[in-house]
Amino acid sequence: MPFKPYKKQFIYDEYAPLEKAAFVIVPVPYEMTVSYGGGAGRGPDAVIESSVQLELYDEEAGFEIWKKGFFTCEPVKFVKSEKEFFPKMEKAVDELLSSCKAFPFFIGGEHSITQALLPPFIKRHKNLSILHFDAHADLRPSYHGSVHSHASALYPASRTNKVVQVGIRSIGAEERKFVNSGNVRTFLMHENLNIDKLVKNVLKELTDTVYLTIDVDGFDPSVMPATGTPQPGGFGWYEAMKLFRSVCENKKVVGCDVVEVAPFKFSPVTEFNAAKLIYRIAGYLSM
Repeated sequence: MPFKPYKKQFIYDEYAPLEKAAFVIVPVPYEMTVSYGGGAGRGPDAVIESSVQLELYDEEAGFEIWKKGFFTCEPVKFVKSEKEFFPKMEKAVDELLSSCKAFPFFIGGEHSITQALLPPFIKRHKNLSILHFDAHADLRPSYHGSVHSHASALYPASRTNKVVQVGIRSIGAEERKFVNSGNVRTFLMHENLNIDKLVKNVLKELTDTVYLTIDVDGFDPSVMPATGTPQPGGFGWYEAMKLFRSVCENKKVVGCDVVEVAPFKFSPVTEFNAAKLIYRIAGYLSM
């Protein structure tokens, strides 16, 4: 994996050396198994390009988060082979975690990349739990002949680690048996509209060490319209921020991916909001 600085830096042209950065941004423009709207492969660049339009001062954190130090790596090379991509991506993440102490944000790309991101974290952190923010359960063992489908993103991790799902409002018949079963705790969106209560329950379910995987379709389409498989009735901005802030304040969060931004040609809303989401979470982790 290239650890060289990318020509497009997140937030600001000036970047901290990787060994001194508080946060490392890893673009992963992988798109192979989309089943509806395409374009997730363009997501990482779109989010990074939009990030330069953010105000450097974050009103909620109360300081300029970029001063903590961001480093954006060159994008992971796109490989049109599942058998080749996933082992290489997993190895690259392992090398990254071994080479620096910076908190990693991975920008997808489709949600399937999470299958390659999680194993190095699971190896390093005993009793790691995963907070899965999404409209879809993503628990199919395989989909359309692929075990690495975006619809199977959380299935492998759910076999070994606690997965806490929020925002879920679309479940396939073949994955119903995995919802609220075994290691999976699913908070269906329509049953958990009281956000304060939801946050308390989520914190109870999570272990002390947490990885965040955020599919932007977990938000309502009014917040994140440009995504491949939108669903009505998702999280509003401030509802989601309350959840993420509470998790960052009460748990040890060790990594995060933000996936499934599929840019529209004439509207930068989703990529801009995804950039602000990453910057805001970086602020929560720094407070």
